[in-house]
Amino acid sequence: MEVDYLVAEIGSTTTLVTAFNVHRDKNDKIFVDTPFQGKACTTVLDGDVNIGLKNAIKDIENKINESLLWRKMLATSSAAGGLKITVHGLMEQMTVKAAKEAALGAGGIIKMVTAGKMRKSDIKRIYDIDPNMIMIAGGTDYGERETAIFNAELISAEKFNKPIVYCGNIENREEIKEIFEGQELYIIDNVYPRVDELNVEPARKIIQDAFEKNIIKAPGMNKIKQLVDGSIMPTPGAVMESSKILYDKIGDLVVLDVGGATTDVHSVTEGSKVILDMLVNPEPKAKRTVEGDLGIFVNSKNVIELLDIRDLGELNKEYIADHIKAIPIEEEDIKASCLLTKKAVDVAVNRHIGTIKRKYSGESGFIAYGKDLSQVKYIIGTGGALTRLPNGARTLLEIRYLKDDITMLPRRGAKALIDKDYIMACAGVLSKEDKEAAEALLRQSLNLDSIIKELE
Repeated sequence: MEVDYLVAEIGSTTTLVTAFNVHRDKNDKIFVDTPFQGKACTTVLDGDVNIGLKNAIKDIENKINESLLWRKMLATSSAAGGLKITVHGLMEQMTVKAAKEAALGAGGIIKMVTAGKMRKSDIKRIYDIDPNMIMIAGGTDYGERETAIFNAELISAEKFNKPIVYCGNIENREEIKEIFEGQELYIIDNVYPRVDELNVEPARKIIQDAFEKNIIKAPGMNKIKQLVDGSIMPTPGAVMESSKILYDKIGDLVVLDVGGATTDVHSVTEGSKVILDMLVNPEPKAKRTVEGDLGIFVNSKNVIELLDIRDLGELNKEYIADHIKAIPIEEEDIKASCLLTKKAVDVAVNRHIGTIKRKYSGESGFIAYGKDLSQVKYIIGTGGALTRLPNGARTLLEIRYLKDDITMLPRRGAKALIDKDYIMACAGVLSKEDKEAAEALLRQSLNLDSIIKELE
């Protein structure tokens, strides 16, 4: 069998491949065949992810009883530690925050953050982390210049041989070019050009481009280009791309992705005017948080420790720990994974949203910090846990706030949607090659036709 696309999602524990054809009907509307999917354990620890990739392809071939050929292969990856980034800016709540938002939205995992002038101990930490990328921000446009220049000189002197992304004060650009001459440098628009203004999208695009160029240098990923002949993206960045496509179609949303090692929350919403008027610092419309301690396999111990008697019911923590599987099949294993998934979703959402506090000085009222999800219309579940385990939609609906008080959580009217074909990451990377086909994949997987028709 020959297909138009084969898309691989190489995760921390599981490698999933999706094969499909793209067609146009008589009205020139694009649609895709029902995708074929295969999975296998990721083999990054064997030093060659292609082993798991080939095993997942073989899984499809076993299902269709014939060999599989494809015209183009794309991939997303969160294996080999993901896209590790260190961020160095001027002020924690301004340029540092903006750079972090850009990195997270592109699929990065933030391993280190510094505010102000760096110290020698910070350089030692960068060596210990061995990041995939280093981001330097600092200063609004035509504002403070010295800190970013100082940090750039300190980083350049070490010759880390890592991609450097500069996204600070535009007045520093010529100096930055001279400082990093001969090194891999990306200079882009300031992520915090003016006070209370975030500009994260240009940085996200460059981060993804740099990731694709450098992914083959990551441990265990050096052979990935032998099979992949199209785009490669960080898996979380691909999910964010799909989230933004969906926002344009159906409006405010939040996407939950519970994995073996992490739980990611992607939201695309401006929030309510009430909360916006209270915010102390601006928030991006498209925001991602990654909870590196919340996973239902690699990091299951962390989630088990968070469980309390209300979560456990008739079970106990020892029972849960004894039934953790990368791919649960037995009923007891599925029950344990469902319980951990529910807890991971609850904790991750409460970390993603902000807080509202009463003012105690000056004029009376409230102030708000962080992301507001109160206007979210759709709570979407993707990833293996929420799409393949039972009761995914129920788990998503339980994050809603059902009272009438002011809140940053999704409200009573929000609906749950499940990415039944598990293709949000797949559609995200496909959108770089064929956005119409990516939209068709999302429309089919999430059963969106009736929703879109109502909105039209």
